[in-house]
Amino acid sequence: MDKEREQRKNTLDRIREHVRAYPKLEIEDIFKFIHQSACGCEHLVSDRNTAAERIIQEYSTVSAQKDPRIDALDGKYSRVHLSCLNDGLSAQTLAGLFCLSAKKENDAQKLIDQKLISVRELIADGTIKADAELFEKKAFEWRAAGYPAVHHSNTFRDGYRPAYRVIANEYLPFLRLFSAIDRLIENGRVILAVEGGSASGKSTLADVFEKLYDCNVIHMDDFFLRPEQRSAQRYAEIGGNIDRERFLCEVIEPLKRGSPVKYRRFDCSEQRLGESIELTDKKLTVIEGVYSMHPAFDKYYDLAIFLDIDAEHQKKRISKRNSPSFAKRFFDEWIPMENRYFAHCGIKEKSDIVITASDMD
Repeated sequence: MDKEREQRKNTLDRIREHVRAYPKLEIEDIFKFIHQSACGCEHLVSDRNTAAERIIQEYSTVSAQKDPRIDALDGKYSRVHLSCLNDGLSAQTLAGLFCLSAKKENDAQKLIDQKLISVRELIADGTIKADAELFEKKAFEWRAAGYPAVHHSNTFRDGYRPAYRVIANEYLPFLRLFSAIDRLIENGRVILAVEGGSASGKSTLADVFEKLYDCNVIHMDDFFLRPEQRSAQRYAEIGGNIDRERFLCEVIEPLKRGSPVKYRRFDCSEQRLGESIELTDKKLTVIEGVYSMHPAFDKYYDLAIFLDIDAEHQKKRISKRNSPSFAKRFFDEWIPMENRYFAHCGIKEKSDIVITASDMD
């Protein structure tokens, strides 16, 4: 099946699921589903604080709903219902995800045209109970207007009381994690570790944390051993290639005391300590990288995350982003060391939350 046919099948399946879930929907609601599938939430975002205030106001009308629900749209976005706040996710974090999800989709009109073809097919076979002539009239008017955003029909609002935000699918695997962080932050400062093998998505997740929480992010790569520390005896230790003594002294212990944190990054190109970094006081500090949960300091964390990646997926990612010679070093040197450390120290097993890397693609 070629890519275009596969996408057509996916669109038909998604719309069928939506019709089954919301049998009272009308033509306007189909248009809204298609528009959000193609455009996401770009037309709704103002600023984050305003978005959070509106979420709080709207949440008060649906907070009694017990089960958080996510409705997949047809594409890169989903509807995340406000009942997800029942799990501890804050309105400010949901608003942040909403803002991060907003971007201009350049091929939106083409996508909407394609999805409307599928709608016509489903009207013809009776899956969608709508008058074909009326649909064509409204579709023509909608296209002539440039496919603007559409409101739900009164029937849909009265029957289902929709209360959701459209969020990019790339953030969905982390909703449970964000909820856990928000619950912890309510009680004070939080130190969080993000572990996982090479190419599992640790740096990508750390970047999301910075944008979402305005937090401190510290990379374990900044604490590789200096040349004079590299001995056969040290490398024979599990996790011995990290300067854990300096990391404890300069980062973890000051963080736990609430003292200022100041450290120097290890410069791999120069093979020496480089610039000095001084952290400002923030509610969340993220320690990102392999060996961040070494037994010497895992007890200091409030939350530990493990990003799990299978060998085949890992090999594809590393080969794609590195030259063959550099990728070989991953496969022959660094990954075996990581795997030995993970197994010996039970890193995945003692993590609070495990996220599969394939879910992030």
